[in-house]
Amino acid sequence: MVFLFIFLLANIIKENQLVMFLESQINNPERTGSIEVICGSMFSGKTEELLRRVKRAQISKLNTIILKPKIDSRYNEKNVVSHNKNKLSSTPIEHSEDILKLVKDVDVVGIDEAQFIDKGLVKICDQLANEGKRIIIAGLDMDYLGNPFGVIPHLLAIAENILKLHAICIDCGNIANYTFRKSSDDKLIKIGECESYKALCRKCFLTNNIY
Repeated sequence: MVFLFIFLLANIIKENQLVMFLESQINNPERTGSIEVICGSMFSGKTEELLRRVKRAQISKLNTIILKPKIDSRYNEKNVVSHNKNKLSSTPIEHSEDILKLVKDVDVVGIDEAQFIDKGLVKICDQLANEGKRIIIAGLDMDYLGNPFGVIPHLLAIAENILKLHAICIDCGNIANYTFRKSSDDKLIKIGECESYKALCRKCFLTNNIY
């Protein structure tokens, strides 16, 4: 029993270090920049985690900014809002090039729904990280067909830190990794919430796509 407790405690500490070291790292005057990617299906808590990390950076007295694609106005045109209704003020952008104009005096850059931003985002994030900025990105890693989505796979390749989140399968209750579109609309980008999408596990995703 004692061995089990020590094992569990060690794993808890290890998990906390994965997330907790980031603020102390950014407070180091000799810090180097970094890229963090929070990915997963819809309803997995990606935006919630992004907001949590940015709020921690704000508590650490760091200059922060949150950006989001202008196309995403589901909850609010200017705020980034999680499914749990937590929110922070953000700046909508149309193109990745807009970012460079907004982050001159910023320590931490949060980017939500990054899968909707053009491919120039990869180079810009790399550039900003090289300049010593901490970049926190949240986005869908797969589209409604189960294929890699937009720039997210490329950002995963160059990121120092990656967190893959999972939702709960609406059909069976297992861990969900896929975003299933309820309608027959075949546009790659279709903004929507639970009225248009549901999170599914691999088995239920395949079953739903048969019919």
